[in-house]
Amino acid sequence: MAIYYNQEQRTFHLQNDKISYIMSIMRNGQLGHLYFGKRVNDNNHFTRMHVMAKRGFTCYAYEGDTTFSLDLMRQEYPSYGTTDFREPAFQISQENGSRITDFKYKSHRIYSGKPELTDLPATYVESPEEAETLEIHLLDDVINCKIILYYSIFKDYAAIARSAQFINHSHEELNLTRALSMSIDLPDSDYDMVYLAGKWTRECHLKKRPLNAGLQGISSSRGASSSIQNPFFALAREKTDENVGEVYGFSFVYSGNFLGQVEVNFDDEARVSMGINPFDFNWLLTSSESFQTPEVVLTYSDRGFNGMSQTYHSLYRNRLVKSSWRDQVRPILINNWEATYFDFTESQILKLAQEAKDLGIELFVLDDGWFGQRHDNTSSLGDWFPNKEKLPHGIKGLAEKIEDLGLKFGLWFEPEMISKKSILFEKHPDWRIQVINRPLSHGRNQYILDFTREEVVNYVFDMMAQILDDAPVSYVKWDMNRFMTEVGSLALPPKRQGEVAHRYILGVYRLYRKLSHAFPNILFESCASGGGRFDPGMLYHAPQTWTSDDTDAIERTMIQYGTSYVYPLSSMGSHVSAVPNHQVGRMTPLSTRGNVAYFGTFGYELDVTSMTDEEKEEVKEQIAFFKENRLLIRQGLFYRMDNPFDKKRNFTSWMVVSEDQKEALVGYYYLLAQPDTRYDILNLTGLDTDQLYRIEGMDGEYFGDELMQIGVIIHGKKDFHSGLLRLKAIDK
Repeated sequence: MAIYYNQEQRTFHLQNDKISYIMSIMRNGQLGHLYFGKRVNDNNHFTRMHVMAKRGFTCYAYEGDTTFSLDLMRQEYPSYGTTDFREPAFQISQENGSRITDFKYKSHRIYSGKPELTDLPATYVESPEEAETLEIHLLDDVINCKIILYYSIFKDYAAIARSAQFINHSHEELNLTRALSMSIDLPDSDYDMVYLAGKWTRECHLKKRPLNAGLQGISSSRGASSSIQNPFFALAREKTDENVGEVYGFSFVYSGNFLGQVEVNFDDEARVSMGINPFDFNWLLTSSESFQTPEVVLTYSDRGFNGMSQTYHSLYRNRLVKSSWRDQVRPILINNWEATYFDFTESQILKLAQEAKDLGIELFVLDDGWFGQRHDNTSSLGDWFPNKEKLPHGIKGLAEKIEDLGLKFGLWFEPEMISKKSILFEKHPDWRIQVINRPLSHGRNQYILDFTREEVVNYVFDMMAQILDDAPVSYVKWDMNRFMTEVGSLALPPKRQGEVAHRYILGVYRLYRKLSHAFPNILFESCASGGGRFDPGMLYHAPQTWTSDDTDAIERTMIQYGTSYVYPLSSMGSHVSAVPNHQVGRMTPLSTRGNVAYFGTFGYELDVTSMTDEEKEEVKEQIAFFKENRLLIRQGLFYRMDNPFDKKRNFTSWMVVSEDQKEALVGYYYLLAQPDTRYDILNLTGLDTDQLYRIEGMDGEYFGDELMQIGVIIHGKKDFHSGLLRLKAIDK
């Protein structure tokens, strides 16, 4: 790992043993992009990759010179209005009405380690030797404003983290109307854009389209990263598959409004950019103020999508998650929501908990309905005190009784929301996100608290802390069940109303930090009606996320398959639920529900007291199986094999392989019931070609290359059939 600066050529080369990233200071003092991809040796003539030539109908930067036009140059952090007509990375509106800027190279720093980003989640290192950072300082001396571009390259990951900071050194006010975190110009556009899209109960479905001339992208303006489009996309060469081909990944470490886009120009070059969505965004920079953009993590793989995903999985699992639970075994839980919904009593909860303990479950989670006068979704959000009609001994009494059974206790909150029917609303109607003199729309009969206000965040913290201090709570499920409308704050002046959406997310992060600091041993799981805010920003604070409210096993093969493109299995909340499934009405075998849910954090969400004795025995076996294999599932390399989005097939599969390739666990699933089905061949991956393996339940010993090239024959059934293969290496 090294960062080289060639003073004569004025080039920067970031390099580890996997990737290289090369840029230069151009003739006009701005930064040009030269190369990002597989590692190359450092050399002194990289600037040859800048192509400058006379072109028709082009504007040039220097009078009398027809060779230098920004419209023809590949750039690092471009601006608009001085010969480049593509969309810029940033734009600054000045007091005189101008939006034209000219940020030129001023200086740079190279140092070991990686800096923290103020008030923002980001990847990190635990020792300076794990990464090296390049800071490039750019200055516009007309408006006396500085931009610092941050590039951190990791020693052990094919990844680079990028962000930008704006500092106003002038005496006038500046308005950032666009402040993306990164931009990069690639020399061609022969890529497919691969991204994750969907909706509530259909999150992270895999989508693919070829790049075409003009703009194409993903975004959110909902106040959250959203279930509609995840803040990630990849660019892949046309024939790239899970294991072969070149892929670039772009993942935004942020939980609010975002934009990720590719602009293909007249020369078929691709400009990739990502950051906070400029739509409805304006940030006022007064004198001496600064603005830090969130981080984008760029990856490169020449081993297909699995290579890209494994980089994200390992980096995010080990150097993004900040919780004390990062390296701990996660407990197998049961959540009462689909068993009782709002209608429960303490005795019912204790009966569920006792049965769960007898089955081998380790954590009981009490979901929505325990507080205020909460009997449905029309009231009480914000009133975080126990409903004594349901729980006469309060949360403390219930939690102590559950702990006496030998279980840990977890609790649901929705701290960002307020109900109109609540004591909090009666006291503080001004604490909602709202615009004065405008009607206010609702979602799920609730409104959003104004987390731009520190007093609101502190009030919610105090309410939650009182519960968590009083009762033995080991786990918190943090939910968020509506997107943002009528975006405004009664506490901010008119010229700062464009900051509300971002300041709100900073408030969410602030509450997470306060709670994590006060209660470092609590395991937080984030949720937003399922995967409505499944993003790296949340993962920094909460090491796992409820992947989807859709718990149907067949639907979950698609949801979890897509989610795994960026996020590790240890981050995916995955439960066995009842049948008929509450979301789609499908009947699936208990074995299939378990075989899907294993590949995540694993738990249950159903009424275990109503199960048959035979079903309870199967649950005991599932729990024992997961306990035996959960370290492999959490720490192993995950490989996707058969794609559930391939409409030509009725099959999906994936597997986890230990780092030393000594053991593996394979899951395979038939998606639709079909009569008289033929056999399928399952070609495994990620094994040691020269290692002999045994497959549990099968006769014989098999070399890794045989299992990968020839495969394993499996047979489907007319019902929703699934299966597992467990492999163990034979000592040589």
